[in-house]
Amino acid sequence: MPIKRNEHLKAISREHHHGLLLCWKIKAGLKKEINPERIKTYVDWFYTEHILPHFDIEEKCIFPILGNENELVQKALSEHQNLKKHFESKTDILDNLKLIEKELDEHIRFEERVLFNEIQSAATEAELLKIKEIHTETAFADNVSDPFWM
Repeated sequence: MPIKRNEHLKAISREHHHGLLLCWKIKAGLKKEINPERIKTYVDWFYTEHILPHFDIEEKCIFPILGNENELVQKALSEHQNLKKHFESKTDILDNLKLIEKELDEHIRFEERVLFNEIQSAATEAELLKIKEIHTETAFADNVSDPFWM
């Protein structure tokens, strides 16, 4: 059954969808035995253009609704740090791509199924409006210069 997401959080949830598509693209590229360097080039672009801004809005505007001491928020923050290490690693590219695919998928599903439900329940209308004001949704622009996943 689909999760009923508050209108002001829907843009963030759509970004999660694009993150899941990144996981699928990595998996598809690995299955096709695409050179990991090619996959990493796309992953680096996605990290800079989408993941980092997404983490930033979550950490500055969304997680504080529950408080950074909340155990669910602590888990999400820890996962953000681990994911950043995998994305930023310049060694063991194949292993890090596999870890990104697995851990990002799990992280997004945790946020959508658990953390965001808690945040949505605890947030005031003013807090939700602030998220909408700060986070302006733009159409997703993909980098299709090397569609290795096709």
